[in-house]
Amino acid sequence: MSLRTYLDDQSFDAETVRLMGVAFEIALATLRPPDSDPLREAVAWKIIELAKAGERDPERLCDGALKDLPPAVSVPPLALPPAGSQLPHGENSS
Repeated sequence: MSLRTYLDDQSFDAETVRLMGVAFEIALATLRPPDSDPLREAVAWKIIELAKAGERDPERLCDGALKDLPPAVSVPPLALPPAGSQLPHGENSS
């Protein structure tokens, strides 16, 4: 799905649309969200907002869209018992 999907009736010249599309593709390559992910839409709308404000540099459009995203939730890794310790049912971890 391209950025044009999100443009609706908004008017930008062809070169601006191309630059916005480049920024969108760079951002998606960084994030790798699924096609229907709301993250894609959030990135698209932020790029459009920045372009409306006059930004035309794809790198700055991409960076602006990515920095505006909420931080990802990180899940701590599972704690494994130290090597040589007993696992449940008396099994050894080695």
